[in-house]
Amino acid sequence: MTPTDVKVLVLSGYGLNCDHETAYAFELAGATSSRVHINELIDGSVTLDHFHIMAFVGGFSWGDDHGAGVIQAVRMKTSLGEKIVSFIKNGKLVLGICNGFQTLVNMGLLPGFDNEYTARSVALTYNDCGNFRDAWVNLKTNPQSPCIFTRGMDQMEFPVRHGEGKFYADDAIVKQLIKNNQVVIQYATGTGAPAEIKFPENPNGSVYDIAGICDPTGRVFGLMPHPEAYCQLTNHPDWTRIKEKNKRGKQAEPDNMTPGIQLFKNAVDYMSRQ
Repeated sequence: MTPTDVKVLVLSGYGLNCDHETAYAFELAGATSSRVHINELIDGSVTLDHFHIMAFVGGFSWGDDHGAGVIQAVRMKTSLGEKIVSFIKNGKLVLGICNGFQTLVNMGLLPGFDNEYTARSVALTYNDCGNFRDAWVNLKTNPQSPCIFTRGMDQMEFPVRHGEGKFYADDAIVKQLIKNNQVVIQYATGTGAPAEIKFPENPNGSVYDIAGICDPTGRVFGLMPHPEAYCQLTNHPDWTRIKEKNKRGKQAEPDNMTPGIQLFKNAVDYMSRQ
């Protein structure tokens, strides 16, 4: 199967607002993406069977009423829960970005301990700083993680834009995530050192600086930062400074592919090899 044969379902509807960007990012990564309204999945006019990757995108589903991602999780779990679990167990990939990450944890699809994809055990709650954060953050990847999406990646920068991004779980759950290498990315300093829950490097107070986790297979991945928002160099707030440093030979010329697109390409390439 070639990358263009990889079919990606990008959810849309009811307050979601990153569907166009996410679909575009997957297209840049070589896949064929389709924006599908949640109702089309629920009423059966579109079936998951036709897709290899499912993306839960960012935004404010149902206005974040009753909490971020809560209503979307209830609707999806009630109407499609078994189908999504079958999708995962059939070797397909699921990505949740920001509001999508919140939905995945509310549905119980993450962390997925012992292939249990229905029990909720972690939360994404209000930022410690008390306000919505819209800023770029430094991230450090766990090289031991089984996550398909971050293979070969080390440090990266993506923007966050959320009011409920603090990752929280009890100590036993956090220790199990660490032991299983399911903590995929963490908030970090500019040098890649741990943020140590210090603001603004850690923008929300997440325990253990957790910015994203995966299930034990590495095929279900959720993260609060937005990789789809960094699909070309000019998306970066310092792109003019980076360009000038390159011109003066003060830093290496960056790859044409941004870390954001690399993350999506890892998923597309993985599915194309299956």
